[in-house]
Amino acid sequence: MANKSQQVKFTLSNPVHFLALGFGSGLIRPAPGTWGTLAGALLLLFIGPWLGTQSPVFLLMCLVMSGVGVYLCGQTARDVGVHDHGAIVWDEIVGIFVTLAFVPFSLPTLIVGFVLFRFFDIVKPWPIGWLDARVHGGLGIMLDDIVAALYAGILLYLTVRFELI
Repeated sequence: MANKSQQVKFTLSNPVHFLALGFGSGLIRPAPGTWGTLAGALLLLFIGPWLGTQSPVFLLMCLVMSGVGVYLCGQTARDVGVHDHGAIVWDEIVGIFVTLAFVPFSLPTLIVGFVLFRFFDIVKPWPIGWLDARVHGGLGIMLDDIVAALYAGILLYLTVRFELI
């Protein structure tokens, strides 16, 4: 397997790569994870007001996106020979969706949720870092971000609940 620092060839015409790379946002440098999260946030700007982030349909969408993400991220990592390449950002897109599933959608909750999710995804407090190091394949790529999103979502919920935003 190649290491993360080697140049790899993604194929954006391949729908699996296109989605795993967050519609190409994961190829933006620096900080591809932040760009991927931003791509997810932009999707939420359209979906959130229309669907609502606390609806059963939205929660089902989060579950489906997570399950599909295990395949997308795992297959793309296998195709390029690098586990959890930085350009693979479907996990960040799902992460911002899961973060917002805890609260009613609004621009302030989206912004605060974005910051909280990026914080937990970057810092990786226990067990996020432990999962990141020990769970491999598509599940491993997705799981640490989902746990980071749960941490961020709980903190966002408390922020809204106590009317801090």
